[in-house]
Amino acid sequence: MSPARGLVAALCAALAIALGVVLLHGGGSREYRIVFQTAGQLVNDNDVQIGGRRIGSVKDIQLTPDNLAEVTVSVKKPYAPLHRGTSAVIRATSLSGVANRYVELSPGPSSAPKLGDTAIIGEDRTTTIVDLDQIFNSLDGETRKGLQEVIRGFATWYEGKGAEGNAAAKYLSPALSQTRLLVEQLNADRPALETVLTQTSKVVSTLASRAPTLTALVSNANTTLGAIADENRSLAQALDYLPQTLRRGSTTFVNLRNALDDVDKLVAASGPATKDLAPFLAELRPLITTATPTFTDLSKLVRTSGAGNDLTDLLKTTPALASQGAKTFPNSITALNDSLPLLTFARPYTPDLVGWLRDFGQGAANYDASGHFARVAPVFNAFRYDGGSNTLIPVPPSERTPGLQNGVQYVARCPGSASQRPTDLSAPWRDVSGTLDCNPSIVPPGP
Repeated sequence: MSPARGLVAALCAALAIALGVVLLHGGGSREYRIVFQTAGQLVNDNDVQIGGRRIGSVKDIQLTPDNLAEVTVSVKKPYAPLHRGTSAVIRATSLSGVANRYVELSPGPSSAPKLGDTAIIGEDRTTTIVDLDQIFNSLDGETRKGLQEVIRGFATWYEGKGAEGNAAAKYLSPALSQTRLLVEQLNADRPALETVLTQTSKVVSTLASRAPTLTALVSNANTTLGAIADENRSLAQALDYLPQTLRRGSTTFVNLRNALDDVDKLVAASGPATKDLAPFLAELRPLITTATPTFTDLSKLVRTSGAGNDLTDLLKTTPALASQGAKTFPNSITALNDSLPLLTFARPYTPDLVGWLRDFGQGAANYDASGHFARVAPVFNAFRYDGGSNTLIPVPPSERTPGLQNGVQYVARCPGSASQRPTDLSAPWRDVSGTLDCNPSIVPPGP
């Protein structure tokens, strides 16, 4: 065989080996074994996630000889291979299901050594999910009964106070945020906090050693406040006289203006006293010297060489800004006035839009063997554009093109009918003319 033919045969063999490796490894995914205290109700094909993204799945769950759960997971590239220092936590997507668990990975630093195939992530790097049932089972019967009574008491307490609770809930997040900032500030100045606590402890200890004196102080204060309470009528009379006293005081200050002429004479007579002004100015000189840098900085702020870099240039550009604003603001007002009909038309649909944004994630939280799903019913061509009037004109329902549906066809709900009818009957909303194509009787069941 010639050297050229031998080289070609070697290249073909290397290509076949590389192709076999790719096919056998299924696109570059790798398997790892993770040891947990318990399997946490994991099942095969549960998600393996990093940062909320599915990057693999659970392949197998086995019991180790020391009664631990060994979970085999598959991780796809580019997230594989993992590095030493990777940790794993079993989490639940919600509290409403049983087999809705997944494994969340926290990758180790990329500078750490890579983990080989079928490497084991030990129990010291894993955390098992804790179910509410485990917490309740740890309580004895008497404690559980007491907890039930507490929950019933809360139910009785909050009954009929839903509106007040909702109004107070919006202040909870700012309160927690400010509390967190306060704790972070205290933690940032730990030595000062420790000093305050130490000094407070000393103060409390000193006060404790003076308990008889404090008792006498409190007793005397109680006696004093009692005496003041006994003179309640006298205090009321004094408050009654106070407006009259203030009026007389005002009259007195008005009459005081006549004394200003005499004050002018006093000022004129005090002229010779200015001989003492020189020592005063001598003492004022250090203050002026100290204030010189401040006035220098103020001078730079007001006037600095160059364009557009000081307060003078800013004031010069203000007339031009006002001129542009005089042209822009009328156009803005016209645009706002023109958009008012559109906002008026869209305003009744705000609850439905907000409800869709709020609940769409919950609707898509259902899943089956194929993954998450949501049921939608699109309707197309609900409006047509009129170029002459530059407006959108509603298309009659008979001329619209509904999307693919299974079961009930187009449902003409009124705005605000996506939830139960409120007690003030403000929804479903109907226009005054009654021309809106909707059926106000279509509302969800229930109170």
